[in-house]
Amino acid sequence: MINAIGREIPETINDYGPVKPFAGAFKAVPDMCRQAPRVKVVRPGEAKVLSSLEEAFHRAGVRDGMTLSFHHHFRNGDGVVNMVLATAAKLGLKNLKVALSSVFPVHAPLIEHFKSGVVTALDTNYMSGPVAQAVSRGVLAQPVILRTHGGRARAIECGELRIDVAFIAAPAADDYGNISGVLGPAACGSLGYAFPDAEYADCVVAVTDHLVEYPLAPVSIPQTRVDYVVKVDSVGDPKGIVSGTTRITKDPVGLKMAETAARVIEAAGLIKDGFAFQTGAGGATLATAHFVRQKMLRAGVTGSFVLGGITGYLVDMLEKGLFKKIIDVQGFDLEAVRSIATNPNHLEVGAGFYANPFNAGCAVNKLDAVILGATEIDTDFNVNVVTGSDGVIMGGSGGHSDAAAGAKVTIVVANLLRGRLPIIVDKVLTATTPGETIDVLVTERGVAVNPRRADLRDKLVAAGLPVKEIGELKALAEKIAGVPAKIKTGGRIVAAVEYRDGTIIDVVRQVEG
Repeated sequence: MINAIGREIPETINDYGPVKPFAGAFKAVPDMCRQAPRVKVVRPGEAKVLSSLEEAFHRAGVRDGMTLSFHHHFRNGDGVVNMVLATAAKLGLKNLKVALSSVFPVHAPLIEHFKSGVVTALDTNYMSGPVAQAVSRGVLAQPVILRTHGGRARAIECGELRIDVAFIAAPAADDYGNISGVLGPAACGSLGYAFPDAEYADCVVAVTDHLVEYPLAPVSIPQTRVDYVVKVDSVGDPKGIVSGTTRITKDPVGLKMAETAARVIEAAGLIKDGFAFQTGAGGATLATAHFVRQKMLRAGVTGSFVLGGITGYLVDMLEKGLFKKIIDVQGFDLEAVRSIATNPNHLEVGAGFYANPFNAGCAVNKLDAVILGATEIDTDFNVNVVTGSDGVIMGGSGGHSDAAAGAKVTIVVANLLRGRLPIIVDKVLTATTPGETIDVLVTERGVAVNPRRADLRDKLVAAGLPVKEIGELKALAEKIAGVPAKIKTGGRIVAAVEYRDGTIIDVVRQVEG
């Protein structure tokens, strides 16, 4: 089949099933009810605290073929996934599906579980490091399902991703299962990506290294959704929350692009009272917050809210009165953790509230502007943030497609060349975010505006921004670096890329070697 952005999609994907091709960013209309987890009862005097993960497996009835879920709020500092899967291997379990909201280098032990058959399926929103490389080369029998952050919440709520047991890394918990992300030695801040898991899983196990007296406060996930509590030595290292994709660039070219992106927002007329803003995880995109802040200060503007992955820059803007609220589904650094613990205007929300397209209105719909990155962008403004120039998986949508769909103005900030290769191509290797939801591309050599937004182009030209056609920028990049050779991939599908509505926007095929 050919989907709405011209990608060739199979009618059926092995171990995935029949495919619904992507038809457009806002074409899908839901026709289902939300799923319901099993009803259970805990009688007075019954204890929830268990002695070990092994006991939790027995009490939860974990068996071959089940789906176990995890969150990624510790990012590259997570310790719970490896601990739980080591227990599964010890108990001789096979054919498990791991529903982990994002995969980082710390999760490299997954590869051995793939090879041994302990884990045979993976459902995630983002992958980097050894696991992504191994999947790209065909180590996993079934294709990985790559979702968006909002799409994962949708899939869980609507019953497409059914979770048997959710293991929630809990920075703090009490003996009745109340969980907090802002207390304890491993405090990570918001636990928003675990909210759907806790709400809809058949069984929920809190794994904590900080057991406190009942009742814990504040509560992120309540006792009513937690079946068991297991105390371990350490759930993870909060220093791993901060990684290379969450540090603001010091590169002069990156800073120039960030400043240009802020000028685009200003020229679009969005720097005004009530402004709502999100940045993605990337050096130049995060630096844009700095320049937006300067413009807000000069204009005497107070914004409504900032959204998404939260950094110290955004916390500082809240504390200086530039924004009234932070809506936080994930902390990107330790300043964000401190802020959500102390500031009542720093709000913790779940992934569904943040970006699920199938509810009565998610937060991304209220965004004025979002700043995002790209591995590639094509002349139709489709964006790739899944595969690198070698065809290997090195990321995923996360909230990219969600925020792009919701915002009034979506800006992609990217160097014209990436690793000596042009970032603008005729056709991206892997389509992640459809061009209809991308408004502006900002590079160090000029700004391109989607032809759908002639109104915006006129404003940018009037403001003196260096507006060029995307084809001009592509030609300039190719003049500098040449036309890149096409990547050769095999026929086998190693990942199915879902758009946020559950349709297939593209597939990833196995790389050679």
